[in-house]
Amino acid sequence: GDLQAREKGSLLAFQEGEVTSFGCEGAQDRGRLFVKSQDEVYKGMIIGIHQRPGDLDVNVCKTKQLTNMRSANKGITVGVTAPVDMSLDACVEYIAVDELLEVTPTAFRMAKNPDMWPKKGGKKK
Repeated sequence: GDLQAREKGSLLAFQEGEVTSFGCEGAQDRGRLFVKSQDEVYKGMIIGIHQRPGDLDVNVCKTKQLTNMRSANKGITVGVTAPVDMSLDACVEYIAVDELLEVTPTAFRMAKNPDMWPKKGGKKK
């Protein structure tokens, strides 16, 4: 039979680096995450389920700006929710035609296929 396409898009890592809890707080407003703090990610890696159709790049590696200024919302902290635990079967079911599944002894990582990324336009004259 035909494969059913998923309705929601993916959250993609904006840059390579280590996931921070501050970055997770901002990203969890956009959808459910597959990664947790201190995980290593790379650009184009699928790190969660976007709550709307279409993919969204999010920066989960950003750090909190350290200043000596006082903040009105300093005492307000937002908890980081636990990541969605994806099994091999769940990963295979989740990926779309333009996505890859990387299987290592310690993790399953999904990413956009770089060969299918939109090409940049030529120089305008």
